[in-house]
Amino acid sequence: MSAAMWIHALLWLVGLLLLIAVVTVMGVWWERKFIGHLQRRRGPLHHGFHGLLQLPADMVKMISKEDIVPDSADPWLFQIGPLMVVVPAIAAMAALMFAPGFGLLDMNHGLFYIFAFQTLLPLGFAVIGWSCASKFTLIGALRAAAQLISYEIPMLLAALGVVVAAGSMRLTDIINAQAGVWYIFKEPLGFAIFGIAVLAEMNRTPFDLPEAESELVAGYQTEYSGMKFGFVQLAEYSVLFTGSYLVSALFLGGWNMPFLPASPLWLLLKIVACMTMTMWFRGTFPRLRVDSLMSLSWKWLLPIALVNIMAVAALALALPGIY
Repeated sequence: MSAAMWIHALLWLVGLLLLIAVVTVMGVWWERKFIGHLQRRRGPLHHGFHGLLQLPADMVKMISKEDIVPDSADPWLFQIGPLMVVVPAIAAMAALMFAPGFGLLDMNHGLFYIFAFQTLLPLGFAVIGWSCASKFTLIGALRAAAQLISYEIPMLLAALGVVVAAGSMRLTDIINAQAGVWYIFKEPLGFAIFGIAVLAEMNRTPFDLPEAESELVAGYQTEYSGMKFGFVQLAEYSVLFTGSYLVSALFLGGWNMPFLPASPLWLLLKIVACMTMTMWFRGTFPRLRVDSLMSLSWKWLLPIALVNIMAVAALALALPGIY
């Protein structure tokens, strides 16, 4: 490799690490702050100036906690399990574009790249749950794997409608195609399907069955402590950011705003709004039953997603250049 290629790779790595750090810190702080206002929690509201000391206190506590390995756990899989979750979640963020020419990797198949890494998460959850030799973690891992696999299908079908309309899997092309009309207005049914499926993919309320505290203590991450627990949380907030980005980029116009010049600021505001919506759900809605969770995907979202993609394909053929 030439010196220029090494410098480019180094800058790419530094940029990815900075993005991860900003997403994690701001995501955790904003979620605690927002839900703290909803539920009048003292820590995020009053520990320090507007609760700013609560987050560093939690970080110090997590770093200083003892790393405990259960006697019956598989020693190797227990150690690498969190990495099998956090690495795909972080790698998927490499293809995110925030403006034309402003991103880590502007791939021709960027959307496919993101979904490819997201589909590796069920394997990581299965390894985590099985390696701990605990019924709570195993049930949580099986729930997570079944949930992610079930909701990936309608999510991909809804995203395929956007690909058909834009004629590209490149995120920059998809966003630029919405300079006039956002796809939420052209494909409202696809937007609803994608939003529900992404919420389930993120394991967020009301689809947080893998981490159901009232049933499974903490689900697949029950036996983890210290930074291993922190890695699992890092993966969760990385997926939250990526899912919010996809909703904003595929259906809400990305960096485009009607009657205003395009700017990365609009995309960031949409991402924050989507993340805040998921946090609002977490602070207010009860979780579904497992059978209701599966029924929603296979009996409702999947058939509707198939009808939606056929309708989009028909419109694209009937109205070329318009739709």
